[in-house]
Amino acid sequence: MHSRGFTMIELLVVLVIMALVSAVAIPVFSGTSNAEMKSAARQLASGLRMARSAALTQRRETFLVLDLAGRRFKVDRDAREYPLPRNVELKLFTAQRDLVDDKVGAIRFYPDGGSNGGRITLAAGERKYEIDVDWLTGRVAILD
Repeated sequence: MHSRGFTMIELLVVLVIMALVSAVAIPVFSGTSNAEMKSAARQLASGLRMARSAALTQRRETFLVLDLAGRRFKVDRDAREYPLPRNVELKLFTAQRDLVDDKVGAIRFYPDGGSNGGRITLAAGERKYEIDVDWLTGRVAILD
């Protein structure tokens, strides 16, 4: 006799296929993946640390200039510009004198390792990373 219906193995195979398809499709449609956001936050933090290191070793003020509209940043006297993901919303909180306009600003590092302080926020949907720069020590930290 033939019974109508599906076996347990057939149901499990279908569930596994659905899980694999959703694991691939959800990051594609969500815009910016969590890994891409974390990578951008680490890249920005690395640029800030590089600017602080240059200020210490060269004994002069050094800037990290952030272009919010163009989604890129540049370390003072470095010819390279570093792009950031297009789907990420950027916000910069820094000293008033280091704001060029409402779309471009900088975080300044001093020869003693200190900084003017500030915060760069990267957000996409509900995910958010904040990169803090301590004004006294120039220490750079990434906050989830």
